[in-house]
Amino acid sequence: MKRAILLGLMLPAMFLWQGCRRDSRIEEIDRVCSALFPDNEPGAAVLVMEKDRILFDKGYGLADLETGTAIDGNTFFNIASVSKQFTAVAVLQLAEKGLLDPEAPVTDYFPEYTDPIWKDIRIRHLLSHSSGIPDGRGYLSREEKIAGDENLAIEYLASLNELHFAPGTAYEYINPTFVLLGKLVERVSGQPFTDYVRDHIFLPSGMTETLYFDRDHQERIPRMAHGYEYADVTDMPEERTAGMAPEKKEWYEYDFGEETFFATRPDGGIYTSTHEFAKWEQALRKGTVLQENRLSEAWTPQTVVTGSPWSDYQNRPNTAYGYGWFIEPETAESPLRIYHTGDNGGFKILAARYPATETLLLIFANRADWDRYDLFMKLEKILMK
Repeated sequence: MKRAILLGLMLPAMFLWQGCRRDSRIEEIDRVCSALFPDNEPGAAVLVMEKDRILFDKGYGLADLETGTAIDGNTFFNIASVSKQFTAVAVLQLAEKGLLDPEAPVTDYFPEYTDPIWKDIRIRHLLSHSSGIPDGRGYLSREEKIAGDENLAIEYLASLNELHFAPGTAYEYINPTFVLLGKLVERVSGQPFTDYVRDHIFLPSGMTETLYFDRDHQERIPRMAHGYEYADVTDMPEERTAGMAPEKKEWYEYDFGEETFFATRPDGGIYTSTHEFAKWEQALRKGTVLQENRLSEAWTPQTVVTGSPWSDYQNRPNTAYGYGWFIEPETAESPLRIYHTGDNGGFKILAARYPATETLLLIFANRADWDRYDLFMKLEKILMK
């Protein structure tokens, strides 16, 4: 079921639907997305905000195949690694208050890491995926990868004795370093990480329903979409195939408890909707949660992504990483893009902003079988007309 959802009372009064029906880009965006996300399958919520108005806001497909609940702008998705920008802002808030220094060695805050390799790793290296720390979670069992918590995710760091490269010299995208940043927020603020982000980021931004995944209280997630994958028994691990029809492709639920849905939070645990995320964008623009100079740091290229031999995640031409955001500088062919992607279980997410036109583009999907960059570029081309 496809339907446009007016934000109404769900967003502040500043979000005005100003004559968008007369904008020819609306129909073009809808045509492209309708072709990609059928009515009776998992789909996506797509939102475009230009300045203070919602240009496009529509849900495609189903949030829950069992109940037949349709996706709309109030559907909650796991936004996976798009969550990293909230962790980065939490760290920069504490720096703004003089409670930590991004230039300080990690060992100033984690003295238990005593190996000499740590002496040159700075907080800013963790924020920019340039620490040289390898992802050492390969030793974990399937069950641990599915259900493991933050402590398990960074347990290997205590015995780490080698780096992939000298800190600050290359890019390698890994999740454990952002989990470590969550621990940093706890140590410096004296609050549990999720409480800190709720009190200092979500609530000041007006994101009153946004929350972190909690394996023991999943029922707290409002209007939750399930992630899905389209597969048959031969494509899936034996542990997941009980009762499934052999050699018949179907949609199967693919979120917590099924294969590789990671439950850690500072690196990817937020559940939110496109409507709530639009409030986050407004909070960033207004300086509600972070002063402009600190936010500029986050949106300034800190690490060159393009050509890194250590990681292929978003290793695209003309790409860098700031603090919690990817950055593709303006070229003759394209505008400045500041964005992040997210992948977890059946969820596939894109959140992109274009400072030159004050445009926010959101695609929150509960299926992963679509070409994210292709859709990204198609919608960008429409929006830049």
